[in-house]
Amino acid sequence: MTPRVVSFGEIMLRLSTPGYQRFAQATSFDACYGGGEANVAVSLANYGIDSSFVTALPKNEIGTACHMELKKYGVDTKDIQFGGERLGIYFLETGAVARASKVVYDRAHSSFSQVKKGQFNWDEILEGASLFHWTGITPAVSQGAADACLEAIQVANRKGITVSTDLNYRKNLWKYGKKASEVMPELVAGCDIVLGNEEDAEMVLGIKPEGVDVTGGHVEAEAYRSVSQQIMKQFPRVKKVITTLRGSVSANHNSWSGVLYDGKNLFTAPTYQITHIVDRVGGGDSFMGGLIYGLLTYTNDDEKALRFATAASCLKHTILGDFNQVTVEEVEKLMGGDASGRVSR
Repeated sequence: MTPRVVSFGEIMLRLSTPGYQRFAQATSFDACYGGGEANVAVSLANYGIDSSFVTALPKNEIGTACHMELKKYGVDTKDIQFGGERLGIYFLETGAVARASKVVYDRAHSSFSQVKKGQFNWDEILEGASLFHWTGITPAVSQGAADACLEAIQVANRKGITVSTDLNYRKNLWKYGKKASEVMPELVAGCDIVLGNEEDAEMVLGIKPEGVDVTGGHVEAEAYRSVSQQIMKQFPRVKKVITTLRGSVSANHNSWSGVLYDGKNLFTAPTYQITHIVDRVGGGDSFMGGLIYGLLTYTNDDEKALRFATAASCLKHTILGDFNQVTVEEVEKLMGGDASGRVSR
């Protein structure tokens, strides 16, 4: 039986400056769609997983175009609701060498920000699901979105469905009068799988590495073990804590790896040197999508799931747009050590 994954969150219109132009230089923008949970849903659909995405879209031509884009990738969209004022937008200026990329959000009063508790029939939506996924971006958007997300988590818990989250702390989104530390713990308490780096853990959960020096930009593996153990102690339901490891040499060259702690073992993935980044936006989401696929497919092999997630995300850095448009075969080829990039004929 094919696993079924349900993701919940906001998808936006992405407007990017062509090439490496700055916002002030641009006279046109390249359009596509993206958002944390939607990116995960597309990844999973690419891997052959029954992937469902739940959101709210405006009932206009832009909402319809976004809906069609999701369907193009094989995502189940039957539980998407139409209404509200508009689709959120984010503008992207791609950095190069020593100049970092920049994102400007324009998502106030979006259809998704106006969702409310009781709006979605989670009992029906989650029937037969293997896993429910959300990120810390969703409860940051509005109180209504946070309430709806908590509702979904509670239903998933009641049905015995695995719940995963990417903590994804975005300080610029928490604008409706609540701090992440006030809202997130109740939601994380219902999770089985938690992805987040040490900054996410500190800003969202108030957890810092114990007895480990993390200054100077170098974080020891023991720091991740400490953070993971504290998360599991504070949230007894959590069974796995995962952290992505990104080293930024420049805007075009990053090192990329990850660690997974299962309560006993701390697994570390191989490190990839991504020397010519095409698009790093959505990199963490592609990791989460790969991780969920790996955990559902390579049962009882957390280390292989971690390696799949890291390789999948490495490949995402070569693809324009938010979505990771790669296949299982391509990821497993890279996992096997083939990073030659030779033409496939």
